[in-house]
Amino acid sequence: MWVIPGHNQTRVSEFILLGFSSDPTTNSILFIVFLLIYLSSVMGNGLIILLICLDTQLHIPMYFFLCILAMLDMGYITTTMPQMLVHLLAHSQTISFAGCWMQMYMFGALGVTECTFFVVMAYDRYVAICYPLHYTVILNWEMCIWLAAGSMVCGFLSALLHTFFTMSLPYCGPNKVNHYFCEGPAVLSLACMDTHIIEMVDQVLSVFMILTPISLIVASYIHIAMAILKIKSSQARCKAFSTCASHLIVVTLFYGPSSYIYLRPNSSYSPEKDKQISLFYNAFTALLNPMVYSLRNKDIKRAFLKVMAHSRVD
Repeated sequence: MWVIPGHNQTRVSEFILLGFSSDPTTNSILFIVFLLIYLSSVMGNGLIILLICLDTQLHIPMYFFLCILAMLDMGYITTTMPQMLVHLLAHSQTISFAGCWMQMYMFGALGVTECTFFVVMAYDRYVAICYPLHYTVILNWEMCIWLAAGSMVCGFLSALLHTFFTMSLPYCGPNKVNHYFCEGPAVLSLACMDTHIIEMVDQVLSVFMILTPISLIVASYIHIAMAILKIKSSQARCKAFSTCASHLIVVTLFYGPSSYIYLRPNSSYSPEKDKQISLFYNAFTALLNPMVYSLRNKDIKRAFLKVMAHSRVD
């Protein structure tokens, strides 16, 4: 801890992340489980990126967006999981104040970017189904790049505001964070001052950054459903629904747990329950996204078999 100049207070220079358990045996088991989750997630998303880059038939907006989602998932899980794995085996579970600041910022930036990016992917499906003849005109490559860049700018700027408000508060002890990473609500609960105003600002930002994308996604899929129901061929209708199903599954897996954490009243904060739920939108969505898209997507399967065939010939 260091002393705040002109004050009789000390400010913490590091935090202790309590994680899931203090039992060495339990931690060893958790290490193996989370290591497998992390490696599977990185390899699964990495494989999707590789296939999309190698197969020219996948060089269309839909798969461009899927490639970016895979990159976001890899970055999202990497902000928290490697450090948690180290803490599960190490005697020390500390993280520096600056490290906590950076982890909170990157986690928030990638999380909000992903929130916004799901709207972009819903818009892609909306254009493909409602305006199929104008798909490549509306979603040209310049527009795709602008949409992707806009999502990232939105995510990184909004996370900067949230992190600045949270980490600029005085933290003069205790410094034990009942979580496996520096998530905003868990760290904010340790501030040694009234955080009511900051919590209100956080809730307003959370409502805007979660409910606005959800509303836009729902609006897109209402129009998509209306367009699909007008299709006369039952086979064409099934194909259209199938292309949207993967995105809807991924959106539900991400927004469900994150809405519970960030949209509920602060009075219902429950550390033990919250760190378990946060695994869903941090670790499990990054793991399940490649499975959902690869198992339900014939183009991804075809690209995989094509790459495997080439590797055997070589």
